[in-house]
Amino acid sequence: MSPEGRNAPAGTTARIRAQAKVNLFLRILAREASGYHGLETLFARLDLADEITVRVGGVTRAIDCGSADVGPAASNLAFRAAAAYADATGWPRGFEIIIEKRIPIGGGLGGGSADAGAVLRALDAMAPAPVGAEALLGMAARLGADVPFLTTDATLALAWGRGERMLALSPLPERELGLVCFPFGVSSADAFGWVAAVRGGQGPGPLGTPLTCENLTSWAGVGRLAGNDFEREVGARHPPILEVLEAARAGGALLAQLTGSGSTVVVVPGSDGDLSRLPVPSGAVLVRTRTVASVEDVRVTA
Repeated sequence: MSPEGRNAPAGTTARIRAQAKVNLFLRILAREASGYHGLETLFARLDLADEITVRVGGVTRAIDCGSADVGPAASNLAFRAAAAYADATGWPRGFEIIIEKRIPIGGGLGGGSADAGAVLRALDAMAPAPVGAEALLGMAARLGADVPFLTTDATLALAWGRGERMLALSPLPERELGLVCFPFGVSSADAFGWVAAVRGGQGPGPLGTPLTCENLTSWAGVGRLAGNDFEREVGARHPPILEVLEAARAGGALLAQLTGSGSTVVVVPGSDGDLSRLPVPSGAVLVRTRTVASVEDVRVTA
């Protein structure tokens, strides 16, 4: 074992569930001078999660995602998160990350971002000199728009810009929901481009429902806020998405919309809703999960 491993205060192995997210509403704001479109969104954490193990020690850096096709290590968000932590703090020199993928890839559920956030939290739980939540958020913001939220212990939060500005909210009551996951992803860059082409440089229209306390503290209120600015353009190019949305809404769903830029459709049933009656197109799958009232802690062992 390396000296770094011996100095870690609580152990050299950490395990954590990297919980997925959904966007309960999402607006695309005006294009910034940098060319980036800011967002305004309501994030909610799910019970659906990848299982992450992080080991520190030695000098080798490695990641194992099993059979999941998540690309080369250098571009993997979890690997980049660990490297960013090491670059910022000088610890650890070596690490191994093992990911059991359960969150569908490329569907707007924040799987890669959740893994990155979980790795940052795991390393800070083992570090000889933890940097704390604020510094972790700084690292997270440089990795991607969903990573800051998924690095915190918040289960519900408003976020703006690139996800770096957040207001954590009290959790809503836990609620069952369904995720219709398609066998294809949607490139965020493409989706932003489709929306920008239609808007012709204009920003979003006025918000139909105000962001009041009432609308952020109850499921009925969140249902009134629901909407996703990517939906029309993504759905136009992938008609099965629109078919699911129309059927869910006709069936009385409290909320039915894309999460992120898609392709996953999130459906929160109404009081008399039944997810078993939701049509699932050929090639797609229905994943049942629920929102959560808390984020699970890191488990550190020797």
